Amino acid sequence: MKYSAASLFSFLGSLFIAANAASAAEPRSGNVGIGPGFKGPIGLQLYSLRGEFANDVPGTLGKVKDYGFKIVELAGTYSFTPEKFKQMLEANGLKPVSGHFPYDRYRDDVESIARDAKALGLEYVGCAWIPHEGDFDEKECREAIGVFNRAGEALARHGLKFFYHTHGYEFRPHGPGTLFDLMMTETKPSFVRYQMDVFWVLHPGHDPVKLLQKYGARWELMHVKDMKKGLKGDLTGKSDVSNDVVLGTGQMNWPAILSAAAQVGVKYYFIEDEAPTAAQQIPQSLRYLERLKW
Repeated sequence: MKYSAASLFSFLGSLFIAANAASAAEPRSGNVGIGPGFKGPIGLQLYSLRGEFANDVPGTLGKVKDYGFKIVELAGTYSFTPEKFKQMLEANGLKPVSGHFPYDRYRDDVESIARDAKALGLEYVGCAWIPHEGDFDEKECREAIGVFNRAGEALARHGLKFFYHTHGYEFRPHGPGTLFDLMMTETKPSFVRYQMDVFWVLHPGHDPVKLLQKYGARWELMHVKDMKKGLKGDLTGKSDVSNDVVLGTGQMNWPAILSAAAQVGVKYYFIEDEAPTAAQQIPQSLRYLERLKW
C-alpha cells in the first residue's frame, strides 16, 4: 500500500484535528497518526487488544479506528464468520491486510485457510508458531519447512502470500548458523515470505538490523515491538507479556531497524503490544513513531 503526498498530509491533518479535539485526560488522545519521518504503512496486530475483544468486539474495533489505524493484521475473528467480521472492519474504515492462522491448518487443511482469507480480503496469510515439544529441533524444523513450502504453493494458486513469523526458538544453533538459517535456506522464496517480529529476534540474542540485511527481500512484513530494558532473553520463544513496552522506551534501536527495513523493502509494519496495558501503550507508541527521525 502506498500513499500519495496529498493523501498522506490529508490523513495526518484529520488525525491532528481529532487529537486536539480529544480531552488530554481521556485515553482517546490516542487519535494520532504517523508523521512523515515514518517510511511505511503502519497497522495494528489486533491480538494486542485480545482482552478488549473478549468483552466487546464492535467497541474495540471502534477503538482501533480512533487510534488512527487504517490497516490491521488479524489473529482470529472472535466467533464471527469471516464475512461478518470483514463487514465490521469495513464499517470502521479498517482494511485487513494479513492474518495469522494455526500451523495445523496449514499442515492439514490449507484450502480452508484460503477460503477464510479470501472472504476476509487478505493479501498475506501467516503462521506465528510451530508446535514442538521441549527445545525446537532440526526434525521439527524440517517438517515445518515441508509444510510451509506446500502451503505456500497451494495458497499462491489463490493469489495469497504465505509468510512465517519469527518467534525466537528457531535461533538454536545448527551447523555454522541456526535453525532459522536452515529454514530460510530450504523454504522456497516464491512461496514462503517472512515477517520479522523484532522482539523475537532480539530476545534470543540476535540483531534485527543484521538479520534484515542478511535476508533482504525475504522480509516483507514486520512486527514493531519493543523489549523492556535490562531483559535478557533465551531460546524458548516465551516471555512475560509485561516485557512488551512502549516503543522507544525499550532496547530497540528504531532508527537503525526501520532504516534497514526500508532498504530491504519491508512492505507493511504492524504494532503488536501484548502487555496488559497495551490499550494505553499503543497511543504512546504511535506518538513516538510520529516524532521519530531516521
